[in-house]
Amino acid sequence: MEDAIKQIGERLKGLREVLDIPVQEISALCGLSEDAYLKVESGESELSISCMQKISRQYGIALDVLLFGVEPHMNSYFLTRKGQGVSVERRKAYKYQSLAGGFRGRKMEPFLVLVEPKPDDTKLEKNSHEGQEFNVVVEGRLELTVGKKVLVLNEGDSVYFDANQPHCMRALDGKAVKFLAVII
Repeated sequence: MEDAIKQIGERLKGLREVLDIPVQEISALCGLSEDAYLKVESGESELSISCMQKISRQYGIALDVLLFGVEPHMNSYFLTRKGQGVSVERRKAYKYQSLAGGFRGRKMEPFLVLVEPKPDDTKLEKNSHEGQEFNVVVEGRLELTVGKKVLVLNEGDSVYFDANQPHCMRALDGKAVKFLAVII
């Protein structure tokens, strides 16, 4: 996990240097102080998917390149076999697996996400990002907070929401939850 965070930081630093982006510009885009952003680049801290998506859109870099260091090549179709999507563990409790990582020019970002359980008293950090999001629970139960509304999704349940709304999630019942997340 630490290696993945460090590699993402290195890719972000490389992007910023190649495109000659001032630290203050990219940190402001993410809503972070310059020091906090530089900790991301050094691998001491991690950046939320929503911030990485903002960077991706702002500078025209595929999200996969930032997350996984893989440049998409396919433009007709891209097949991901079960368990074969490029994955990265960004946080202790989250594992993302890209399901369309090799398709160039995607209009959406589909991920299979695994969320590990946390103690009930753990304060969750809400994130927001441009666009919309669709989630469908594959295994387990998911608590999803969108704005001030708390929803419980069981296996097979789905939700579509405005991703500009602050949102966060938690695995329920002390068990991991797996869900499909599509970010548009």
